[in-house]
Amino acid sequence: MRRLAPRFPKGPRMSRILHRQLRGILPLAVSGHGIRITDAQGKEYIDASGGAAVSCLGHGHPDVLRAMHEQIDKLAYAHTSFFSTAVAEELADHLIGHAPAGISHVYLVSGGSEAMEAALKLARQYFVEIGQPQRKHFIARRQSYHGNTLGALAMGGNEWRRRQFAPLLIDVTHVSPCYEYRDRQGTESAEEYGERLAREFEEAVHRVGPENVIGFCAETVGGATSGALPPVPGYFRRIREICDRHGILLIADEVMCGMGRTGTLHAVEQEGITPDLMAIAKGLGGGYQPVGALLVHQRIIDALSAGSGFFQHGHTYLGHPVGCAAALAVQKVIERDGLLAAVRRQSAGLSSRLGAAFGQHAHVGDIRGRGLFLAIELVEDRPTKRPFDPALRLHARIKAEAMARGLMVYPMGGTIDGRTGDHVLLAPPFIVADDDLDLIVERLKAAVEASIAAVRPAQRAVV
Repeated sequence: MRRLAPRFPKGPRMSRILHRQLRGILPLAVSGHGIRITDAQGKEYIDASGGAAVSCLGHGHPDVLRAMHEQIDKLAYAHTSFFSTAVAEELADHLIGHAPAGISHVYLVSGGSEAMEAALKLARQYFVEIGQPQRKHFIARRQSYHGNTLGALAMGGNEWRRRQFAPLLIDVTHVSPCYEYRDRQGTESAEEYGERLAREFEEAVHRVGPENVIGFCAETVGGATSGALPPVPGYFRRIREICDRHGILLIADEVMCGMGRTGTLHAVEQEGITPDLMAIAKGLGGGYQPVGALLVHQRIIDALSAGSGFFQHGHTYLGHPVGCAAALAVQKVIERDGLLAAVRRQSAGLSSRLGAAFGQHAHVGDIRGRGLFLAIELVEDRPTKRPFDPALRLHARIKAEAMARGLMVYPMGGTIDGRTGDHVLLAPPFIVADDDLDLIVERLKAAVEASIAAVRPAQRAVV
């Protein structure tokens, strides 16, 4: 007997998707153009976060759509155990042509978590190949986010995300993040604070045993879980020196902060270093297709070439031709249209507007970030930096209030330690205009004030 499809009850739409949140109903996105997304009711939303710092060119860019269509017409898929493709080779050449000195190869994947998993496995295999198989330990930073697969989750230092999965995770040593707003002491300069963090890292290396450490993993600019935390001057140069002294690989996670988001193609360019491995994704393909990549230093390639001759790892959709076509088109547009300069220019505009709206706000403790990768941190008491009670879920209220006003931002709770603290991340497309910046900050200010008024009805936000 044929089974009939289930009939949905009248009223709110029922979804058969296991969404991230099981309570509530998400609006249906039906179209996107430029920096705006339109839902099924015709309401427009300014995409001031690029989704999750993904949509660097905005939505519906004709050059990217054309490149994807042309690639589909020629070849949609070829498994990388049988073939390479012209578009994957061209993308690799483009990426290496714009990579930090010493980076020689690209491993093309489908997203950021895949890129980080590949980094961890390649780092381990490198030491096996060169005769140091005892190296099996990684060091990373608290309040970092490196992805949701088990290896990447183990690297990440956000306790809320890790807690229930902890029995499944490898052992990783976590040291302090570079969190100047909360952790730099009043008597320290920024450089002295960075030196203190570097000493903490080296002490951790000695506790584990330098001969046992594979790599140090860090976001160049902290992302989703910490809210656009930039490194202080000299911090990464000292980390690079310590890694070199002990033969440790430096793994840069630029999944969120890379590919132009901070005003240079790679955020490490502003630190004057070259990592041994660097994960990129999000802005690589701008959301047009799932794509990511691992950039690999020549010395790691040399070790594999002289040893086993292969990388013991793989996924079905490595180097997917349509993903590569989208990514290549995105990167060509960024270069052709001078969008890195646009990021730097509009960063100054967004920063000044945020300063005017929130610089003296009683409940905004910090405005930080680089390029079009900026955040505000909310506090209940500005002089003491005391955060709001996490039970209030202020970040979630701000997201809801912003969406009600036609604004997409990327708020997060647990900013300080995985439990307490709230921030709002902004990562608009590189094509954002001055008028758009005005609307973004205007709507964000209204959403923040409405949210704080709701959680503290007796004390409205003071500006």
